[in-house]
Amino acid sequence: MTRRDLLTGLVAGVHTPMHADGSLRLQRVGEIVEHLAREGAAGIYAVGSTGEGPSLTNRERRAVAKAYVEAAGGRLPVIVQVGHNSVEEARRLAGHAQRIGAFGVSATSPAYFKPDSVEALVECMARVAGGAPDLPFYYYHIPALTGIHLDLVEWIELALERIPTLAGIKYTAPTVDEFQACVDVAGGRLNMLYGRDEMLLAGLMAGADGAVGSTYNFAMPLYQRLNAAVRADDGASATRRQSLAVRMIRVVLRHGGNAALKAMMGLIGLDCGPVRPPQAPLGAEGLARLREAVEAIGFFEWGRGSGPEALDP
Repeated sequence: MTRRDLLTGLVAGVHTPMHADGSLRLQRVGEIVEHLAREGAAGIYAVGSTGEGPSLTNRERRAVAKAYVEAAGGRLPVIVQVGHNSVEEARRLAGHAQRIGAFGVSATSPAYFKPDSVEALVECMARVAGGAPDLPFYYYHIPALTGIHLDLVEWIELALERIPTLAGIKYTAPTVDEFQACVDVAGGRLNMLYGRDEMLLAGLMAGADGAVGSTYNFAMPLYQRLNAAVRADDGASATRRQSLAVRMIRVVLRHGGNAALKAMMGLIGLDCGPVRPPQAPLGAEGLARLREAVEAIGFFEWGRGSGPEALDP
């Protein structure tokens, strides 16, 4: 990967659309991609946490990845998340991503039997990345879900030696000090993407090249203005946008967590259906409460770009 290939904007961690019964609704993928393309997304991160990858069968994961790659048609780079408790299954999913023409692959660590050392985690990810030897590989660091709290700075130092295709890190944790240390040790050799929407500004200030987020699916205009303010060195505007994002995220999570994040797509006209078990869907009453709550904070005015607050750069 060259510096020209870096993902430098806002990459949407996309949902897996489903019917009411939980079966895949892949016909909606094209609409999601068109929506993101119109709003200036820098790329698509498919079958990750937002996409409920761990709740899908391997066949479904392949189908979702293929649908997004085909719908993007080369207009947006698609990174396919292939992490699995079975390293061999992850490797096979990586191979499939390469065959269908994905831009890159990404993987979380196995989380049931966990690697117990930096060396073990490097070897594990090297095995997965080897399934797609022609694609950039992004390690997905999300300790809140994997329980992996190994020193990522040490991991980068060793992984750069042992994983030929290592291209970047998707860092989803609030420990900005460690993220900054990772940026420093990478020294421009890796594409550093920050993954906490609530802390995008902090991640950018710590040296992130870009970011991957779930709320970019329905609030991209807000984050694009935040990103533009950072580039313009307008700290006051950037801080104001981040504060609005924090307010929005707190309200959405309080009204249903991941199920509410997915339900927000319906509120902007792109119904993606319910979440899969073991996560619980909102139901009609929960959806009504969510709508009322986000309307109360003015989200559709400043989050979607039509109100006075949205007009100021």
